[in-house]
Amino acid sequence: MKGAATFCLRWLIDNPKQPGELITAPSTSPENEYKTDKGYHGTTCYGGTADLAIIRELFINTIAAGKILGEKNKEMEQALAKLHPYTIGHMGDLNEWYYDWDDWDFQHRHQSHLIGLFPGNHLTDATLQKACERSLEIKGDKTTGWSTGWRINLWARLHNPKQAYHIYQKLLTPIAPRGSKGSQWKVWHKGGGTYPNLFDAHPPFQIDGNFGGTAGVCEMLMQSTLKDGQAIIELLPAVAEAWKEGYVSGLCARGGYELSFEWKDGTVRDCSIKAKKNGTVTLLYNGQQKTIKLKAGQTQSVKTW
Repeated sequence: MKGAATFCLRWLIDNPKQPGELITAPSTSPENEYKTDKGYHGTTCYGGTADLAIIRELFINTIAAGKILGEKNKEMEQALAKLHPYTIGHMGDLNEWYYDWDDWDFQHRHQSHLIGLFPGNHLTDATLQKACERSLEIKGDKTTGWSTGWRINLWARLHNPKQAYHIYQKLLTPIAPRGSKGSQWKVWHKGGGTYPNLFDAHPPFQIDGNFGGTAGVCEMLMQSTLKDGQAIIELLPAVAEAWKEGYVSGLCARGGYELSFEWKDGTVRDCSIKAKKNGTVTLLYNGQQKTIKLKAGQTQSVKTW
């Protein structure tokens, strides 16, 4: 982390358009292309949102790690405060580029500029989250592989169970490989989905889709974050209506906690938390909030109804 952060510090430059800001140059947004207001079609730019989102998340985490280790990161803290901010475009979406340019392909399957929402944890502002939602709406549902898995997680982070579940269903759409019998690995289907052996059908196969889908289900059932070193854990933040009842065990939360719980009619009925170290947890469930102190190795049951 520290080495990556040091590299990013050297990559950043002063923004000639806005004194006091830092941006990346050169920059791209992986595989995506833009069209300027003058009709220019390009890929390279400066100050791309994806770059700055990754750097923000990296700096935040490296600074936090440094505090635990007793290290000061003054240069990093100053750079973090100067990063060019997120902006919202004329379509209400989160801008992917430094300028308010349109995508060359509005339904491009990548959503790299939303890294701060997921897997990052820093894009928590309600207005910016609304812009993230608009970005996903504009992109639509046409996607494959890892991108499909990622979108499940993004919709879950936005607390939208309907869309998260809808994209999860797309990920699991049965795909019969084209071609003669027994030659399923010599050909592939462009539409995405899942092969009969449960491999993700991003041509020809992409394990990221499988892993991303698994992560998405976890994110629909539980989300966690750390604030001032303390864990905040939310149960059933985006549980699908189709999953009216269920049980899960061994879900790992940030801060060193393992949770098991069951639910019925969208309500958590029983929950237990196991701590790997001493700590305090704020548990959010059924519209309630409870603060729990735990010791390393302790497992505590929580009465939720």
